[in-house]
Amino acid sequence: MSQETIYSTVHGIVVNQINAKNGQVYFPLMYTLFVFILMNNLIGLVPYSFASTSHFALTFSLSFTIVLGATLLGLNKHGLEFFSLFVPAGTPIALLPLLVIIEFISYLARNISLGLRLGANILSGHLLLTILSGFTYNIMTSGIIFFFLGLFPIAFIVAFSGLEFAIAFIQAQVFIILSCSYVKDALELH
Repeated sequence: MSQETIYSTVHGIVVNQINAKNGQVYFPLMYTLFVFILMNNLIGLVPYSFASTSHFALTFSLSFTIVLGATLLGLNKHGLEFFSLFVPAGTPIALLPLLVIIEFISYLARNISLGLRLGANILSGHLLLTILSGFTYNIMTSGIIFFFLGLFPIAFIVAFSGLEFAIAFIQAQVFIILSCSYVKDALELH
């Protein structure tokens, strides 16, 4: 995968999610974030290394920064009108307090879901690879017959490593798409 492909992919995501004019402003941040997440995801595929994106402290810090930045951006651009984001259009007055609370909780859950999604997916994939590798090693060191039986799980591990490579890219892409969506919500409200 070339740098130019990554650049055009992220540029397309940012421009399509936010818009052509404002997307250019936020492209450097989103591109840097994408490359950072992708590289940290891929580092975890190297044997005996640790993917820092599988650590929830990092993923929650990234998601908190994005959500806080989008919130401050919305407050700066719209002032108190930003809070209209918590009032769904056409809401009956009687349901307004309940729906505002639900929308506010939903807004706060963005932070948790964004960080948890990235961390949990990367952690689960790497843990599964570690468990399968240990299992295969134990089988193959049990005897000559078992050595040949251990070749089947190795084929599965190689295939699963390819899948983990794709997941590393997809998770970085999902993080950027959602981050752009949160920035767009802050810029345009409804």
